[in-house]
Amino acid sequence: MLTLLISFFVLLFLRVPVAIGLALSTIFVLFMSDFNMNMMPQRMFTALDSFPMMAIPGFVLAGVIMARGGISKYLIEALRSWVGHLPGGLSVVTILACAIFAAISGSSPATAAAIGSIMIPAMLAAGYDKKYSLGLVAAGGTLGILIPPSVPLIIYGITAEESIGKLFLAGVIPGLGLTALLIIAAIVYAKRNGFKGDAPASWGERGRRSLKAIWGAFLPVLILGSIYSGAVTPTESAVIAVVYGLIVSAFVYRELKWQDLRPIFVESINVTAMIFLIIGAASLFGLYLTNEQVPQEVGAWISESGMNKWIFMIIVNILFFILGMFLEAVSIILIVLPILLPILAHFDINLYHFAIIMVINLELGMITPPVGLNLFVVSGIAKEKLGVVVKGVIPFIVLMILFLAAVVLFPQMSLWLPFGSGE
Repeated sequence: MLTLLISFFVLLFLRVPVAIGLALSTIFVLFMSDFNMNMMPQRMFTALDSFPMMAIPGFVLAGVIMARGGISKYLIEALRSWVGHLPGGLSVVTILACAIFAAISGSSPATAAAIGSIMIPAMLAAGYDKKYSLGLVAAGGTLGILIPPSVPLIIYGITAEESIGKLFLAGVIPGLGLTALLIIAAIVYAKRNGFKGDAPASWGERGRRSLKAIWGAFLPVLILGSIYSGAVTPTESAVIAVVYGLIVSAFVYRELKWQDLRPIFVESINVTAMIFLIIGAASLFGLYLTNEQVPQEVGAWISESGMNKWIFMIIVNILFFILGMFLEAVSIILIVLPILLPILAHFDINLYHFAIIMVINLELGMITPPVGLNLFVVSGIAKEKLGVVVKGVIPFIVLMILFLAAVVLFPQMSLWLPFGSGE
């Protein structure tokens, strides 16, 4: 195990992609143990041969269509007409737009890119501090993996063999709670720094913009409503989202042209291929863990050490925070979760509650250097140095750590919707 970890981090230090580094280091240690190498490609393809896994490319494609087809633009215009007059109105619009986009794309970097490309220039033009504006978009983008549908929650559900629909429900209240917390922080910051809102929009203008945006606003309702009603599976809802997004963008808003389809598909394929390659490589890592009985040994060590549940939770959260600095969300889930599952059972920790704790940690990983994906996305959009984005995001990291502590201490925040008062 030590050889595997050392070789993996050496490859990361040499800037080898995470998926390839994970696969190579695992193959190396399995080869040293005279393992049957014929099982490796079989294991990789078996890991990808899953119907729920097909929801990932669907939601990724739906998010790209929304960003390029005008849906996100009209949503932002409608939100601005309703809340733009509040203190720090543009920052409130940014957070709300991130929350709505999150309910479609399931991806944090996609959310930051789609909303940031519109809202960062608008906030800077309105006189907002650059560091604050960039940090707000990076932090707001993290809602993409907490508010359902969420790609990390899909992967968590497949790995832990738990209901993806219930995992989505578990993320609703924490997702809305974090959204509200970010909005409150934005308003307080605006009042302290004298950032005023837009001139109040007339009721007629609000009506026109809302009517224009209603097609896009209906998409989260369609996705989540179809899943929770039992009409479709999460995978099928992803396909519905893609078809609906194409129809609205091409025939209602008429902003999606035939020549736009190729870059949309290329971007979606690139993101999906990255995720699937990591999943395939992580399946080899899981094969090694199973072969060497690592989860059982770690579980036995914790049992013998007399560690209690709360010390374990503190250690795990620190571990996630450190891993989030170097790895992206999918890698962390697939590498760490198989090891932790027996330990979670030992401490009787609810897997749905733990899923939300894990995802909030993964959100933090999106905005912590040196490899926070949202930092690079926002830096690229604003054409600004990474250090400026990092400085702007630090207050939001503190805020999210406090929110994480609340979720850990109050499990019903994530368990009430999927289980009611009975869990």
